[in-house]
Amino acid sequence: MIFKTPTTYYMTSGASEGFTVLNAFDGALMAAGIGNTNLVKMSSICPPHTKEVDSVALPHGALVPVAYASITCEKPGQVIAAGVAIAFPDDEDHAGLIMEYSAEDTKEAVEAKVRKMAEEGMKMRGKAIREVKSVAVEHRVRERGAAFAAVVLWD
Repeated sequence: MIFKTPTTYYMTSGASEGFTVLNAFDGALMAAGIGNTNLVKMSSICPPHTKEVDSVALPHGALVPVAYASITCEKPGQVIAAGVAIAFPDDEDHAGLIMEYSAEDTKEAVEAKVRKMAEEGMKMRGKAIREVKSVAVEHRVRERGAAFAAVVLWD
């Protein structure tokens, strides 16, 4: 299977309860707007010159490259969160770095950590950072819950 290098990206997130944790995960994908696609989990690089868009009307059944964080939980009352961040280098000819993180924690804590992870990863690459973008979602579990955050890459 060969993918073309993506030219656009967007960030999305969702959370849900479900009959099972898999149903909760599926509900979180639906809440994020990508539940009717086949996600292809990828490592964490955003190609140079990729443009951010609000979202894409993804064809049902499409193979969609995503970097994502998710968490499921069956502890009633537990707060869970998932987040993603992209650190973009000053030099726009170099790739951005995506990081993913989820935990039994608040949206604010998860988003702060994933942003720091992206910053640290870019520093490891010796690149000055132009900008960091992030998204996160939180969910308080009632019976079986899921939280999901992703960077969707598309052509």
